[in-house]
Amino acid sequence: MGNLKEIRNRIVSVKSTQQITRAMKMVSAAKLKKATDAIVRIRPYSYKLKEVIETLAEGIDDLHSNPYYDKRPEIKVLLIPVTSDKGLCGSYNTSIIRETQRQLNLYKTRRDKRAKLDLVCIGKKGAEYFKKHGYNVIQTHTNMSVYTKYEIVEDIATRVLDEFRLKEYDTIKFIYNTFKNAAVYYTTLEKFLPIEVEPSKKKSFKDIIVHNFIFEPTEEEIINELIPMSLRVNFFRVILESIASEHGARMTAMDNATENAEDLINELKLHYNKARQASITSEILEIVGGANALREG
Repeated sequence: MGNLKEIRNRIVSVKSTQQITRAMKMVSAAKLKKATDAIVRIRPYSYKLKEVIETLAEGIDDLHSNPYYDKRPEIKVLLIPVTSDKGLCGSYNTSIIRETQRQLNLYKTRRDKRAKLDLVCIGKKGAEYFKKHGYNVIQTHTNMSVYTKYEIVEDIATRVLDEFRLKEYDTIKFIYNTFKNAAVYYTTLEKFLPIEVEPSKKKSFKDIIVHNFIFEPTEEEIINELIPMSLRVNFFRVILESIASEHGARMTAMDNATENAEDLINELKLHYNKARQASITSEILEIVGGANALREG
């Protein structure tokens, strides 16, 4: 009977866990809807703003005068991994940490004494991991959610832009998960700064299109005003992509956990019924044996 009680307690425990995973799935599904709406709104604006800047940049002879186009040897590097504050979201955080670790190992192999390798961690999980392993985490930003306002992210982005403009870093890269749907996301390594241009397009645009427009103010002034805005918007888009991916990953993980709990409950019930049947059979045999002994005696 002790074994039967142990199985009953296990079934109750698994059912309790299943209720929690089912509730977490529902919460993540609700948050995913809001996160998806946010990313669907920001993507067209971010991409179109980037397209406008690229079009203007094709008509400018010397972009290197703009600090955000200043391409330098990658000696001082800043990586920005975007993870979550909480766990229970499958391989969401693991994929970001693995790709960040790969980049860190790549830059650590360089023997330049001027080398500088820093991290700005967005999300508690990434910050905890890299601090534990001795990497230089200069900033940590947490509590990013679907309710995060643009102004909060804008402040973080402005500090990063200022550090690049002041040549504190030669290159800045994002490592984050790009949202596709509730079940699919892609780990993305994206160069944030410096901005890269395709020189093959410059001549064709300048010769064919630029003479059909009159710019007021000049192209340089317009692009100098738009670039910081575009970079801040892109920073915000990356955060929203990560948030949507996180809730999609958590919803999928909790759905799988709920199904696994159901399978485990069915398996435990089968074991319980077998053990109970064996116990009843054993008791019947003992009664029959005792009755036979009395009759023979």
